[in-house]
Amino acid sequence: MWGFESLLPCHSLRWAGPDAAATNRDANMAEAVKVRNEEDKGRNGGSVALPGAVTGVMAYPRRFRQFLHEVKVELSHVTWPTPTDVKATTVVVIVTVFFFGFFLFVVDRGVSSAVEWLFNIFKS
Repeated sequence: MWGFESLLPCHSLRWAGPDAAATNRDANMAEAVKVRNEEDKGRNGGSVALPGAVTGVMAYPRRFRQFLHEVKVELSHVTWPTPTDVKATTVVVIVTVFFFGFFLFVVDRGVSSAVEWLFNIFKS
């Protein structure tokens, strides 16, 4: 079978072979749907169905806390540069900007002179 295959963590038998993955896929998907439905019931109180907009507004603080938690976890994996590295790369950037500024100034003057020379030749 081809197409989209879910990336759910319940695909533990995926490398056991194509037959094992195919036979367990339906059971795993059913389990995932069951778990998701139980989570939805827990959020809504189980008996009262709220409109989609109200549910979204009520879920915002939880989603925002989850987002901040994920940001904190990702920032803990960042390798921050040392002050020496920051100074060195800043100097390299400044020198490069000045070099290319001067280079483009010279090229612009050269092209301008060449264009003026061509205009003067065809003008007379």
